Amino acid sequence: MTNLPIHPNPLVVSNEFSLRQHNTFGIAAIASHFAEVHSLADLQSVRQHPQLMSMPRLILGGGSNLVLADRLDLLVLHMCLKGKQIVGSDADTVYVQAAAGESWHELVLWTLAQGIGGLENMALIPGTVGAAPVQNIGAYGLELKDVFHHLDAFDWDSGELVTLDKAACQFAYRDSIFKQAFKGRLTILQVTLALPRSWQPRLGYADVQRFLDQSGITTPAAQDICNAVIAIRQSKLPDPAQIGNAGSFFKNPVVSAAQRTSLLAQFPELVSYALDDGRYKLAAGWLIEKAGWKGRHLGRAGVYEKQALVLVNRGQATGADIRALATAIEQDVRALFQVSLEAEPVFAGTPQGM
Repeated sequence: MTNLPIHPNPLVVSNEFSLRQHNTFGIAAIASHFAEVHSLADLQSVRQHPQLMSMPRLILGGGSNLVLADRLDLLVLHMCLKGKQIVGSDADTVYVQAAAGESWHELVLWTLAQGIGGLENMALIPGTVGAAPVQNIGAYGLELKDVFHHLDAFDWDSGELVTLDKAACQFAYRDSIFKQAFKGRLTILQVTLALPRSWQPRLGYADVQRFLDQSGITTPAAQDICNAVIAIRQSKLPDPAQIGNAGSFFKNPVVSAAQRTSLLAQFPELVSYALDDGRYKLAAGWLIEKAGWKGRHLGRAGVYEKQALVLVNRGQATGADIRALATAIEQDVRALFQVSLEAEPVFAGTPQGM
């Protein structure tokens, strides 16, 4: 924990603060109270302040996995802790540590610049390092849990620092203990990753292999895979700076083998992937497109025309607009496939939110 940033300046709390620039949907939400967190001392000062501690809290990273209400009567703490470094190595592993406020994508690029592979399949995932374990982020055959070693967090109940290893985090598909038993109790301060010295490419996804083949790359390096992933994601996902969105909006639903067989009888083109436990993961984007939502809109919110898994702000959309669209999609998919979709983003500042 000696590597945590030291920020001696007192915590500054702003009132009636606009979060438009702090969420990738571009929702014009107003937070009743807002503060930037640059150090452990900032969190400790909040805990020592009875009025601030009495308020509900929202821990904010890059705002890339949030749907905000128009108004949030709570304390928004924007995690701005910075710093990344190699903290050790052994015969098989290089250990990299990054503070919660670091950009995840910038961390991926930084590790590659140090000659360390292992994160390239998760290039261009938006958000911060501190948010990555909460969601157990993943893409193109790699999840955070595959490269995770431990993290350090602040316990709001005790005021103490705690360290959690991989088992303690209880990682699952887009899930962790931070969304379950420890929701609201722990705030992640820094993450330590275990990256392989003996790097091997992960080429399980056809899109990545196709890009490499088209580029004439037969023996890819980690940077080649990173370039492929970036190009693929940019071709499918809109830039939040241009079109407000939160990336993939729904989790891929998991069904039993029997349910998949039944669906295949009705929809032979069903896109699914076998899991180790005998169940199957269905492609949520395919389900949404088949239900007729790709490129459609509902008021000021819509479904991206190039990728049905992405909901977008068509201009001045509110959190309620996004929720209404998501609900309509869920209802149509359930009616057609008898499959329930689950949103990835957190709905904050609403009765159904945090």
